[in-house]
Amino acid sequence: MIAFQNVSKVYENHSASTALNSVTFKIEPNEFVSLVGRSGAGKSTIIKMLIGEDRPTKGRVIFGSYEVNKLKNHELPFLRRHIGVVFQDFRLLPHKNAYENVAFALEVAGSPQQEIDELVPQVLDLVGLSERMYNFPHELSGGERQRVAIARAMIHRPEVVVADEPTGNLDPFNTWEIIKLLAKINELGTTVILATHDKEVINFLKRRVITIDKGEIIRDEEKGKFILA
Repeated sequence: MIAFQNVSKVYENHSASTALNSVTFKIEPNEFVSLVGRSGAGKSTIIKMLIGEDRPTKGRVIFGSYEVNKLKNHELPFLRRHIGVVFQDFRLLPHKNAYENVAFALEVAGSPQQEIDELVPQVLDLVGLSERMYNFPHELSGGERQRVAIARAMIHRPEVVVADEPTGNLDPFNTWEIIKLLAKINELGTTVILATHDKEVINFLKRRVITIDKGEIIRDEEKGKFILA
């Protein structure tokens, strides 16, 4: 489903810096994969490559039938309907309630109102927010806001959900609630890619772990643990 083939990324600034160096890996459908590394290791760069937000200096990024690095800008929205993205800072619209934040993703895609009315309550129920759907972001806890963000990521029924440090702003209780929710989404058949540097989360999951250091994959283990020298 997903393949990075000898992907490198060099940013040409005052002194050329290498964000990724010949990164190669595959992710199969329905896997739960954690990308682990310190800040600046290259995790977010990989995510940006996958959704077409950035392009490799060399190498190929494959998602299903798409060669992402060759897509034109007008083609990227079609790719992104297959990939739901969850960010650390939630990125909710403050003047829209939970229902409207999730519905907005469908409205932008031109979905009919009947479909919106049917799907939004379903996905909010999936993340446990049926009773909070009309609350605004400032009325929700950090964990609830992240649940809204996950619902928004799931609304197009994507094949893949990518979570970039989704628990970075959460307390331990809400961290575990979000991780359990991502595991549930994976069990329902969605591929999950989790970028994190949370040691306890990684060791709890006992899933595949790809460890990145200074732009290179230094470890790829089927049931990995958090190991950084």
